[in-house]
Amino acid sequence: MDSSIKKGVGFGLTSGIITTLGMLIVLSAVSESKTVVLGGILSIAIADAASDAMGMHISEESHERAESKHIWQATISTFISKFIFAVTFLIPILTLNLDKAVIVSLIWGFFLIGIFSYKIAKDRNENPFTAVAEHTTIAVIVLAVIHFTGNLIKSFAG
Repeated sequence: MDSSIKKGVGFGLTSGIITTLGMLIVLSAVSESKTVVLGGILSIAIADAASDAMGMHISEESHERAESKHIWQATISTFISKFIFAVTFLIPILTLNLDKAVIVSLIWGFFLIGIFSYKIAKDRNENPFTAVAEHTTIAVIVLAVIHFTGNLIKSFAG
């Protein structure tokens, strides 16, 4: 896989998972409405994927020797991967009650982060378990902060 595509997929996957799980956690806590959660996930899948792809595009253009082909590969792979990974979270929301869907989504998200972290570490000849532990720990911290933020919002607004 070309490094610019790998960069876009890695960014899109990680951002798609963390952003979607964050949205899912907060919206399910404050609204308890599947419709609201579905709308949030679709917003992430479209608007945030486009935003991240544009950010990747501009970031890649800022490199002095960046080739147009590599810039566009990173841009497109960021959009496609973020979109695809975000929409996978629609499946549990559509098929399960919201509480179970959140749990299944968390398991799915951490599974994907773990697999990708493992692959990156193996490609770099690093300890894959260290990489998986590092990346999942960061994700847990971010999502815990988001969870507590959602509970604060619910307690003040609800």
